[in-house]
Amino acid sequence: MQRAAALVRRGCCPRTPGPWGRSQSSAAAEASAVLKVRPERSRRERILTLESMNPQVKAVEYAVRGPIVLKAVEIELELQRGIKKPFTEVIRANIGDAQAMGQQPITFLRQVMALCTYPNLLDSPSFPEDAKKRARRILQACGGNSLGSYSASQGVNCIREDVAAYITRRDGGVPADPDNIYLTTGASDGISTILKILVSGGGKSRTGVMIPIPQYPLYSAVISELDAIQVNYYLDEENCWALNVNELRRAVQEAKDHCDPKVLCIINPGNPTGQVQSRKCIEDVIHFAWEEKLFLLADEVYQDNVYSPDCKFHSFKKVLYEMGPEYSSNVELASFHSTSKGYMGECGYRGGYMEVINLHPEIKGQLVKLLSVRLCPPVSGQAAMDIVVNPPVPGEESFEQFHREKESVLGNLAKKAKLTEDLFNQVPGIHCNPLQGAMYAFPRIFIPSKAVEAAQAHKMAPDMFYCMKLLEETGICVVPGSGFGQREGTYHFSKQRPGAQELIQKSAEMMHPKHGSSLLSGTHCTACADPAGMAARVAERAGAAQPGFTHQE
Repeated sequence: MQRAAALVRRGCCPRTPGPWGRSQSSAAAEASAVLKVRPERSRRERILTLESMNPQVKAVEYAVRGPIVLKAVEIELELQRGIKKPFTEVIRANIGDAQAMGQQPITFLRQVMALCTYPNLLDSPSFPEDAKKRARRILQACGGNSLGSYSASQGVNCIREDVAAYITRRDGGVPADPDNIYLTTGASDGISTILKILVSGGGKSRTGVMIPIPQYPLYSAVISELDAIQVNYYLDEENCWALNVNELRRAVQEAKDHCDPKVLCIINPGNPTGQVQSRKCIEDVIHFAWEEKLFLLADEVYQDNVYSPDCKFHSFKKVLYEMGPEYSSNVELASFHSTSKGYMGECGYRGGYMEVINLHPEIKGQLVKLLSVRLCPPVSGQAAMDIVVNPPVPGEESFEQFHREKESVLGNLAKKAKLTEDLFNQVPGIHCNPLQGAMYAFPRIFIPSKAVEAAQAHKMAPDMFYCMKLLEETGICVVPGSGFGQREGTYHFSKQRPGAQELIQKSAEMMHPKHGSSLLSGTHCTACADPAGMAARVAERAGAAQPGFTHQE
């Protein structure tokens, strides 16, 4: 076909012999005849474009894997190619991936997972009997005694039973029903699923979802995807990121003008802020939800990560029941846990669960139906979740090692929390609240006005501009606070705390102007000879003057 078209376009001499003894004029005539029968088609337009795609998906943003991380990957590739930088490595502090930052896995969990994955090892003397016992129990509950088979959509029955037993122990005897347990692909899957069921209506009756600011970006992303209405309530930074019920009242009253507030999300311990809520605060929140007829979502994936001696984790489920039947029989609550955080750090297994209480029986059927669409969560992740909720107990062969490893991880995380807090507070222009729990810091950065103007000239949020410059100057990858939400006029960044102690110290030192970082000019730096020169030095090192940068604030 292409040859025929080419002959027509060539316009050759009619009497020139062709390669097969025919004149080119006859070949051209044949080609024209073919083209009349099968004319050339122009390339059709793409069906899927940015203009035609689902606008709700386009609106989704997920800061912890956003443009800063893409730039970090680009810089890592440049370092691999030998391109010189002011640093030799990129320090990834953008996401809570503990094992990627050097945290060692718990031996017992990995032993059981190895046995479940390759049952032939059950005959090996290298594995303890309590690990084999758990592996056999899990495998016997799987189709074909294999981790590679599908499970029920709600999850493997015996694992749901173990989760219920764990919740009952954790909450001092408050009963948990396995029928209310749903195993999920990490906590994120459970949160997304329950929100799908909750969101409905249109216009002013569209579901409003109340989320804390700062928030974990999963919430704003799912809300955008579902075209729900995001209702912000602000945590009190001046009071160690406390949750104030008066702020909840303000947010819900304002939201009623344009939506139907129906869901209240709580993250405790906080991500990215690291606060741990008091029991009194939880009581106040539950009473508020009862009063305003709100469905409570309690994100409790950091329940093992409490470091301050003045703080203690209280589950929403336990406090709800202790408040009496008026609350425990009426307030609808979904709570979430995961293998990814705590002392486990098993992010890659994508194991998690949600417990839903006071759910209407007919809605339970709808929830199972929705879960059945994705068949089941990864069975390996379900098995990992089982080891989290059913660890070795005193008297079992693996208990001493398990307990030692668990306490070591949590102790190191506590030390790193204090170290991070102290080091950040030594950097001029940065203030970090006490880190009571979870695995992140969310320090405030005081960006001078000229640097703000420079960011605006580059059409970037000031904290995004700061984080990009920090990455380019020091190799430290953190996430701008604007990706999590913050009060207008304030700037922050989120930093993961796990990792080697020297990396935490190195990160803080490289941010300090006296060590060459020039990112906080105009802040009151008593340690630097030129406290107001940071922004100009950034421009100089970048090789070009940046608009708005001067040596004066």
